[in-house]
Amino acid sequence: MKCYIGIDLGSTTTKAVVMDGKGEVLGRGITNSRSNYDTASAVAKQEALIDARLTLVRRALAEEAALAGAAEGVLEGLERNFRLEQFLEQLEDLERTCLANAEHDRHEDLRKAMAEALEEIFGRLRADAEHLYAPGAERKSDFFRDIAGSRYMQRAEEVAREAGLPFDPLLNVYDKSIIEVENRPPAGDIGGKFLRALGRVLAEGGVHADHEAVRAAVERALAVELEEGYVVGTGYGRVRLPFSKEHIRSEILCHGLGAHLMYPGTRTVLDIGGQDTKGIQVDENGIVVNFQMNDRCAAGCGRYLGYIADEMNLGLHELGPLAMQAKKTIRINSTCTVFAGAELRDRLALGERREDILAGLHRAIILRAMSILSRAGGVQNEFTFTGGVAKNEAAVRELRKLVKENYGDVKININPDSIYTGALGAAEFARRAVEA
Repeated sequence: MKCYIGIDLGSTTTKAVVMDGKGEVLGRGITNSRSNYDTASAVAKQEALIDARLTLVRRALAEEAALAGAAEGVLEGLERNFRLEQFLEQLEDLERTCLANAEHDRHEDLRKAMAEALEEIFGRLRADAEHLYAPGAERKSDFFRDIAGSRYMQRAEEVAREAGLPFDPLLNVYDKSIIEVENRPPAGDIGGKFLRALGRVLAEGGVHADHEAVRAAVERALAVELEEGYVVGTGYGRVRLPFSKEHIRSEILCHGLGAHLMYPGTRTVLDIGGQDTKGIQVDENGIVVNFQMNDRCAAGCGRYLGYIADEMNLGLHELGPLAMQAKKTIRINSTCTVFAGAELRDRLALGERREDILAGLHRAIILRAMSILSRAGGVQNEFTFTGGVAKNEAAVRELRKLVKENYGDVKININPDSIYTGALGAAEFARRAVEA
């Protein structure tokens, strides 16, 4: 099967979309962006191809009437156990790297003690993995660095205390090693991991269907060759992508076309990403007719929210729900990232509730976005909101208010997969480069 891939290299996350020759999305993938952009794009593409395999498995199961009732359970178990296989592979890589880096210590006694401690730590981490990926288990993140980091710190503290070792050397060797491992995408055979994952799924006993029929359907899906027809890159870091100029498209064009593919009636697009905000006007074919962007400053973008989260010792995902609990909206004078911390601390010192401050911060961000939209030609019906900030419920609430106040009743589209809008547009450009 010939497929087309779009990669959107953002300042905080890198996204990829795999599309077939008919323009249907087969898979999506996301990873955290790194200084090594080659790795970020490779990992995002690999994740999208893994998701595409799951789509093919879904289709294969749907073709068998007897398996229809078991399809969701098979798919959930298959993805969960595939992630376990992938996690264990990277955990083994991390252990080897930590042991190699620990060998550089000048003190022989400490080297030996560190090696023993690391073997114990990683033994416990492997045992933890079975619980992390058990049916019904919840994980705050699917990024290896996030999962491994939190568990490593916990286990390393335990082992250091039990062995009478200082914790800092164990922390230092991890900090050095995780960067190396993160810049090495999982290299194992994807098909082999899926088959091992399938074995785990069937062994769990949750699949109430003919196991041989399930296995045959999965193997049939894995046997489909995904031929890479064309790749197009876009995003904040697109100039660093390992593609020729013919395979690069601007963010504006890709977001405009991506929004059009999601909602063909779209005429105005607002994208708030990690580093910039874009107001885009498109015609009935998704072709950009006008646009405006913020200046070089990242004020009012996702990175600004990240800075606020750090200042308040919160997770980025906690900002929106907290702002939704506000009893009033505090006026924020600046969305400048440089001055945000000072103003935030001043407001807290005056006794203002953090929920009310966050409501004001979200309103300030959307006011800035509305200014950009105004310069791009205003808001027309339909209006599509994309980017990572589109998942923030407080930002969406303020956007709906301000659009209604300034432009009346306008249809506003917000897609759960809006973070992939740029990659979707890039994939369509890739498809058109060949199919058209």
